[in-house]
Amino acid sequence: MVLSPSERTIRARLAAHEQHSRYSPHETCAAGQAAFRAKFEKQVDPDGTLDPAERARRAQSALRAHMTRLAFYSARNRRQRKEARQGGAS
Repeated sequence: MVLSPSERTIRARLAAHEQHSRYSPHETCAAGQAAFRAKFEKQVDPDGTLDPAERARRAQSALRAHMTRLAFYSARNRRQRKEARQGGAS
């Protein structure tokens, strides 16, 4: 069955609602969130030699840097798309 992009979106939204009606999002997302956090801990302390509190502090800073980088790229891309639309409308 070939679905249009909007049909795929609706099907995915339906599946998400079904899943959240049966399970707590905290349960279903816990493993993924733990792996995501562990990625930053491994990044800042690849040998595992830091004190756990210091590793956690550095991992939190690395996570914030990652999210800030994503926000920066997103804002830049939105501005560039807006400028391209305005330039093409002239």
